[in-house]
Amino acid sequence: MLYLHVSGSSNPIGTTGNADRTAFHPYFSFKDLVTVFLFFIAFTAIVFYAPDKLGHSDNYIEANSMQTPASIVPEWYLLPFYAILRSIPNKLLGVISMFVAILILLVLPFTDTSNIKGSSYKPLFTIAFWIFAFNFLLLMWLGSCHVEPPFIIAGQFATAYYFAHFLIIIPVLGIIDNVISLLGISWNASFINNQSNKKHN
Repeated sequence: MLYLHVSGSSNPIGTTGNADRTAFHPYFSFKDLVTVFLFFIAFTAIVFYAPDKLGHSDNYIEANSMQTPASIVPEWYLLPFYAILRSIPNKLLGVISMFVAILILLVLPFTDTSNIKGSSYKPLFTIAFWIFAFNFLLLMWLGSCHVEPPFIIAGQFATAYYFAHFLIIIPVLGIIDNVISLLGISWNASFINNQSNKKHN
């Protein structure tokens, strides 16, 4: 919020919008409050009327120090990171990769090499985003499955794609978008020159 007030929000086209600006308050603050209240309505409905719907039945078995449970299932919001933890055989590397899976979001401003920062004019980025979203849901499902084939191999592929999205796919798509935009600019310039030459002739 402080960053938005100090420097303003970026334009998805990549150009400055100093000529026509809308104040953050009251328009955007009240607009965001609608989403906040919708979230709290859904949140309170789950907390007060269905608190056990998102939990796993194995988590309600009474603890027994003499018997290891058949499967350990964390809460639903930790399942993708639990799948990443299980997909790496080395325990230390698994714990490190689980934390890096969250911290890797911080490198996104540096790995996005595209001159156009919004996704409205980047169809390849939109496709890659929805593939990433599907992969994240797949990791969530794999985190609740037993540690056995084919779930182990699927978890390793899904984990590799999770990290590749931030470190490989986004930078490559940024370079492709820059090349396409440069080709479009050069094509527009040649088209304008041809039109102006026709008018003079």
